[in-house]
Amino acid sequence: MIAYTMVGTRNLDKARTFYDPLFAEMGWDICWQDESCVSYGKDTDLDFPRFFVTYPFDGQAANVGNGTMTAFQFAAPEQVDRLYQIAIDKGGSDEGVPGYRPEYAEGFYAAYVRDGDGNKLAFVVYPKEAEKK
Repeated sequence: MIAYTMVGTRNLDKARTFYDPLFAEMGWDICWQDESCVSYGKDTDLDFPRFFVTYPFDGQAANVGNGTMTAFQFAAPEQVDRLYQIAIDKGGSDEGVPGYRPEYAEGFYAAYVRDGDGNKLAFVVYPKEAEKK
């Protein structure tokens, strides 16, 4: 299992304006925060993966890896739609509007966004989850 994912930022306050409402909508807690980073996850569950937004440890400017993306899985397309809209409303940029993507799998539903630093996120519903609805 993945323990945590970490993305860099150039402006933590701006990043939190983007990420705080997204993770609140997902039901994730703020598990740690200080002047250099914030982490989201389940505060009482150390087995639940965490997501950190941070200034890079080496003090250099944050940059984005080409081809790097973190995907979050949901049970219903409506959740994807809502998260996509929150991301856009909070300063994110569109990388793929919500919709079915049969080129990946029948019933695969996804939306893609970037945060203000260019980090790419996906919100997805796998076909087996979509069939339950």
